[in-house]
Amino acid sequence: MSAPTPQNTPLDNVPLSREPLSRPTVNTIGEEDEDDATTGLNFPNAALTGLIQDRLNTLVGRSSGYIESLPEPVRRRVEGLKGLNVEHQKIEAEFQREILALEKKFASKYAPLYDRRKEIITGKIEPTAAEVEEGEHVDEDEDEDEDEDEDEEGDKKRSLANISIPVDSPKGIPEFWLTALKNHVALSELISERDEEALRHLIDIRLRYLDEENKAEPGSASQGFSLDFVFDAAQNPNFSNPVLTKTYFYSDQVGFSGDLVYDHAEGTEINWKSPDTNLAHRVETKKQRNKNTNETRTVKRLVPTESFFNFFTPPRPPNPDADEEDEEMDALEERLELDYQIGEDLKDRILPHAVDFFTGKALRFENPEAFDEEFDEDFEDDEDDDEDVDEDAPRTRSNRAQDPQECKQQ
Repeated sequence: MSAPTPQNTPLDNVPLSREPLSRPTVNTIGEEDEDDATTGLNFPNAALTGLIQDRLNTLVGRSSGYIESLPEPVRRRVEGLKGLNVEHQKIEAEFQREILALEKKFASKYAPLYDRRKEIITGKIEPTAAEVEEGEHVDEDEDEDEDEDEDEEGDKKRSLANISIPVDSPKGIPEFWLTALKNHVALSELISERDEEALRHLIDIRLRYLDEENKAEPGSASQGFSLDFVFDAAQNPNFSNPVLTKTYFYSDQVGFSGDLVYDHAEGTEINWKSPDTNLAHRVETKKQRNKNTNETRTVKRLVPTESFFNFFTPPRPPNPDADEEDEEMDALEERLELDYQIGEDLKDRILPHAVDFFTGKALRFENPEAFDEEFDEDFEDDEDDDEDVDEDAPRTRSNRAQDPQECKQQ
């Protein structure tokens, strides 16, 4: 019995073209032909090559006929396995719904912690001595294995637990969320310098899960989550919305891998205070001349520009019936994937561990390769330095290896 054919290969070996394909040949090259040696190569016609490629593209994903060629009892068993898989998908869907219900349950337990975090950030309250000591212990545990010069010299870090707060000290933690968002790799690329002024007035980000009662209309997606960006509307010079919301909707169906599938996303319409404060657009000024009167006038128009606040105008999934170019479809798919990934990162990583993104600690876990490369480079430099440095010489700042740089707040 012959081996099964690959999925993309026709069962019967029918030639793709009536014209036979000849292998490239190389003619004998004489001394007079040395300057034009490439003329001896006979390659297949370019049009024929394109025809072959188009034919192969049409075969991708199509059955090779192997399943159809199996005996009827074997094919019956294969259909039975498909039936089992249907039941498996039903259990997977139930599993994902249970996971989502568990996330909602624990969201209510996290809520008091997030409320207290907001009050500390905005300066309404101060952390207790016990909370500060617990935070200091976290840093001490992480630094146990690090070789620090301060420890060798006997210097002790001063405890912050019982320090009195000066009257003229800054209120809360200034620019907490702006710094945390900029320490996320993908979000930092979306935040422009113009965006930073508005994001300085971002005082909280909250997560809400959708319930069945949020269902807009029969047949619409009912599960998902919302991200509420809370701003100090009185101080914000750009827009009047106190809250900007981004909502992600899950499809009622479960994907091939058993995970929940996104249906679409919706965002709040931003009420910009003026065209000049619209961060998602820039004002373009042009002069126009009247051909008849020779008079000139100045015309202003809004031109879309890159901004973090485009996040609240999410791309819409493509219409299956729409006739769009492949390049446009690929670009749209990339935008959708990035939009959903940022939403998931905000929900699962940034919001729960906001302080780690603020301090930069999260960068070690978000991009560990960068720290590995930095360490390797320092290690290689040490080897080179060892060849020129006297081993008996005292260890000074000029000949000792530099410690890897710590994560710093941007």
